[in-house]
Amino acid sequence: MEVVKGLDLERYMGRWYEIASFPSFFQPKNGQDTRATYTLNQDGTVHVVNETYTDGKKVSIEGTAYKANPNSDEAKLKVKFYLPPFLPIIPVTGDYWVLYIDEDYQYVLVGGGPSKKYLWVLCRQTQLDDETYNFLMEKAKEFGYDVSKLHKTPQSDSPPEGDNTPKDTKGIWWIKSLFGK
Repeated sequence: MEVVKGLDLERYMGRWYEIASFPSFFQPKNGQDTRATYTLNQDGTVHVVNETYTDGKKVSIEGTAYKANPNSDEAKLKVKFYLPPFLPIIPVTGDYWVLYIDEDYQYVLVGGGPSKKYLWVLCRQTQLDDETYNFLMEKAKEFGYDVSKLHKTPQSDSPPEGDNTPKDTKGIWWIKSLFGK
């Protein structure tokens, strides 16, 4: 599968809002205002903070992304998180392949590697116009993804900020997800 070549990691850093994704066990099923914040570390790796809000509480997990092949110019990254989020002891690594990004780095299509099991549409804004969204759906189809599996993520025009939102420190959503709820 072809991916973006020559991704400018510095331009890629910052906040991205999830517009749509394939449902997965590692994200709450009823999450909203889901976003990822990327910060470039001095060693060239990326600090990842994924956040979502479910049942009025903020759920987050931190991880690290790094180039799968440091000698390649392909945007094939690996992301490592530790699970469960409330007692991080088990390392879990996944693929994060940038399949398409616009020249202004405002929206992106990300796949979870060759399995086509994961797909994300991310944007710098909380909303993405229909024309751009449909363009990204066509791109995803070209890569062989079944876009009918995509679930649009509810996003507020003014998403929550700061630390005054209650947090799910017990990982209840994660335990429920193991049982498909």
